[in-house]
Formats: sequence, structure tokens, C-alpha cells
Amino acid sequence: MKHELKKTGKFSYLEIGEGTPIVILHGLMGALSNFNGVSSYFPAHGYKVLIPELPIYNLPLLKTKVSTYAKFTKDFIDKLGLEEVILLGNSLGGHIALLCTKLYPEKVKALVITGSSGLYESAMGESYPKRGDYEYIKAKAENVFYDPAIATKEIVDEVYATVNDRNKLIRTLAIAKSAIRHNMANDLPNMNTPTCIIWGKDDNVTPPEVADDFNRLLPDSDLYWIEKCGHAAMMEHPDEFNTIFHAWLQKRNF
Repeated sequence: MKHELKKTGKFSYLEIGEGTPIVILHGLMGALSNFNGVSSYFPAHGYKVLIPELPIYNLPLLKTKVSTYAKFTKDFIDKLGLEEVILLGNSLGGHIALLCTKLYPEKVKALVITGSSGLYESAMGESYPKRGDYEYIKAKAENVFYDPAIATKEIVDEVYATVNDRNKLIRTLAIAKSAIRHNMANDLPNMNTPTCIIWGKDDNVTPPEVADDFNRLLPDSDLYWIEKCGHAAMMEHPDEFNTIFHAWLQKRNF
């Protein structure tokens, strides 16, 4: 599924469908295509899917931190004239979505996180770098998924290119350190936004107990498991992910 990126001011983004806006935040090494399953399903069910490109590698080092991307997300919502949105994030994108919801709760009517950082400090940072070692990068990419075949050569090549690009590498490390510093355990009990937590039972990056902790600390959350699934549930089991997500939206009248 190929869609042209739209450009508005400093924002480049995919926009598909009409209806209730779902704003999707990708992870550190994540491409917009990681959410093809979501963006092909929800527009047919009355939702507008919006996926901004996060400027992970384009900001000054001092601004390469989770709070900058939370503000970026809020600015994106404002720029497009959206009211309350449903915010969905995977991995680092989940962390950004959580912080954006904490800082700007009036912008977010529902939150969906999957394989999110924000609580578990090993979720970011220990996988990098080992520049130049293709087999190491391949093994790390495969470890993200329950089924290593999902880490295609295209995905591995992209990660390999990133860690061998000095500019991208130092920003990758900067955002990883920021994510570790920005632990949200003390914030979550005060966040009353309805939250759907969808987690892979075999997530090696943010293990299942992280999902249990999110569910325990957030006042209004529902936790759903996907079996034989790693860190990127929406890629590995897109149909099951969409079924859970859509049923939750219907249950909560979003």
C-alpha cells in the first residue's frame, strides 16, 4: 500500500480516510510502513489515520529527547486543526504518546500503547551500537520479533545503515538515553486517559511484566495479550491487533 506523504509546514505525514482521527507514532527504528495493517483497516471503519514522520535524526542534539517529540506531536495535532485524537504508539512512539498525553491531556481522548518504553530502562540503548557488524545487527533485528523471518533484509539493511551513519547513531544514542532518564512510573497514576495496552507475549525488548506494570499504574487501562508475538504486534499479527484495537474503541464508544 503506497500513499504519498502530505506536507504542511514542518510536518510530513500520511493521511488516509475520514472520521475520528487516529494519530500514530512510530518507534526509533520504525518506518511508517510498520503500521500498514492499521492504516489499511481503520479508514474503512470511520477513522482517519494520520502518521507523522518524527524528526528523530534532524534536530540539534540538545533537543533530541522524548519531551521534544511530545511537543512536536501536540504541534502536529494543532497544525491540522484536530480536536481530541486517539493516540497510538509503538516502542519509543508509545513513550512519546504517553508523555504527550500527560502534558496535553485535553488533546488526547484515548491512548493505545504497544511494546512501549517509559518504564523499563533496558527497552532502549542496550542494543546499540556495534557499527559495521552486520550479523550482530541482523540478530538484534530478528530478536524484535517472535518470528525472525519478519526481520526482512530490507529492515536489517535499514537498521545497519542507521547505526553506521554517525549523525543518526549519535541521535539514536541521545534519544535512548533520554528515554531511560524519562521514566514515567510516578506520572502514570495521575493519567486518567482511557488506555488500551496491546502486548506481545514474547516481547524480548519490553517484556510482558512491563505491560503488567503499565496496566497496574494507569488508572483506566485495559490490557490485551497477543500470543507468539514480539515487540511490534501491529506488524507481526496485524489482523489480531486490529481486531483487539477496534473492539476496544467500540467498547469505549470512540
